[in-house]
Amino acid sequence: MLVLLPPSEGKTEREGDGPPMDLDSLSLPGLNRARRTVLTELVELCSGDPDKAREVLGLGPRQAGEIALNAALWSAPTLPAGELYTGVLYDALDLPSLDPEAAGRAAESVLIFSGPLGALRPGDRVPAHRCSAGARLPALGGLGPFWRGPMAEVMPAEAGDGPILDLRSAAYAALWKPTGEQARRTIAVRVLHSRMVNGEEKRSVVSHFNKATKGRLLRDLLESGLRPADPAALVEALRELGHRVEESGPGRVDIVVTEV
Repeated sequence: MLVLLPPSEGKTEREGDGPPMDLDSLSLPGLNRARRTVLTELVELCSGDPDKAREVLGLGPRQAGEIALNAALWSAPTLPAGELYTGVLYDALDLPSLDPEAAGRAAESVLIFSGPLGALRPGDRVPAHRCSAGARLPALGGLGPFWRGPMAEVMPAEAGDGPILDLRSAAYAALWKPTGEQARRTIAVRVLHSRMVNGEEKRSVVSHFNKATKGRLLRDLLESGLRPADPAALVEALRELGHRVEESGPGRVDIVVTEV
């Protein structure tokens, strides 16, 4: 099974204690040429006019510190990606607290998508940074279109032959879209909030708590030790773990929750 996650704008306040980032140490080495291109452009942007950098990256005046982080990407201390990201999904998932067996399953099955780095395994050591997949860097254009070619070259090997659980948001789903046989093995998840109004069930798409549900869902899978061999088995595994799952179309399921 392969699980695709978005990153998080939230980053841990704990300072990294690892050496500066070494691209050759990262997973998916086939992305390194593209990674170097994006990182070089991002560092150059953030080492120049801070007002221009904030505009390009969609940051506010109080986020000058994020620009400084990007300017120091090549020299800053690092920590594992699974410990770097915080926010609602990652707080619910809580990778650092997994037992060794579940942590091992996360290491081999989870890919975290990234605007400047393409995709990472939880153990890949990277510095704190801020650059969403929706950014348009001056010399490269939109990062979504930029990454499609490099990702299409490396992802078939990473995808293996099991089910693919896609928990990404739309911006990060744009970096790589499964096609052909891989698309047939992919299940994308939507979270719906069900509530009773005047005796009738009403459902709505949730946003903020969508992330928490996805984090809990993935943690349940990792802790269970279940290894579904195909999409149908993955859906059944989620049901066995107590989630209310409804198939909503080819390659799509809804997780229906009553509490958010």
